Amino acid sequence: MTTLITRPLSLVALVDPDLSTFPPETVVHPVMLQRWECVSFVHWPCEPRDVQRLLPPGIEVDTFDGTAWIGLVPFRLATRLPGLSLLPPAIRSVEANVRTYVRGPDGRRGIWFFSLEAERLSLVLVARGWYHLPYKWARMELRREGDRVRYESYRRWPSAGPRLAMTLTVGERLGPADHSPLERFLTCRWRLYSSTPEGVAVTRVEHEPWTLHRARLTGLQENLFAASRLPRVGGEPLVHHSPGVHARFARRRPLPPV
Repeated sequence: MTTLITRPLSLVALVDPDLSTFPPETVVHPVMLQRWECVSFVHWPCEPRDVQRLLPPGIEVDTFDGTAWIGLVPFRLATRLPGLSLLPPAIRSVEANVRTYVRGPDGRRGIWFFSLEAERLSLVLVARGWYHLPYKWARMELRREGDRVRYESYRRWPSAGPRLAMTLTVGERLGPADHSPLERFLTCRWRLYSSTPEGVAVTRVEHEPWTLHRARLTGLQENLFAASRLPRVGGEPLVHHSPGVHARFARRRPLPPV
């Protein structure tokens, strides 16, 4: 069933619709439906040049007050094709992605993924082949007990070794009006870019606004950033948690070369 999203006008939407809490465009004919659950956003500031050197031509690092941000985002997902009411176990998975925020060749804001760990090999193979995203097959686990959430990952393929062990405590809920400009910058993203043999492509995504909670990181062991050649993270990260959203994906579209 199609969910219609009513979008109230806001100052943010008028200034930059790509950072609105509501999607600026409707995905009328989705090619894939997903449910993202138990989502955690863990972000660190970074020098823009350390990110830009890892991006392909046509992709420009997006900054907030001159600072780039790199994120670690683990969650549980369920994927299905439109028109199918059941979710076979083969397309339920735990995932953890390493990302940054960019502007594409079309001038729009979006997400760039450096890596995406997933526990379902079938999902990994389809996403690598069709969306040209850097998915990796991993052994993964997600556990939540009360306000405590733990994520674990150990990469199996294409090269074993990169791993993640992260725990956090979920805090108070933020009201929609309490989301700061930086929090919108990090979470209100409606496009993802990827490299294909033909060049850069864009995929539009639509979902309801995030319900965000403040959270506190209580434990972290990882080498996913190093595996993506990103700088070593340090200091206290900015941490949020969400129970999740329903997402609708448009068909991947190639962009003209720059």
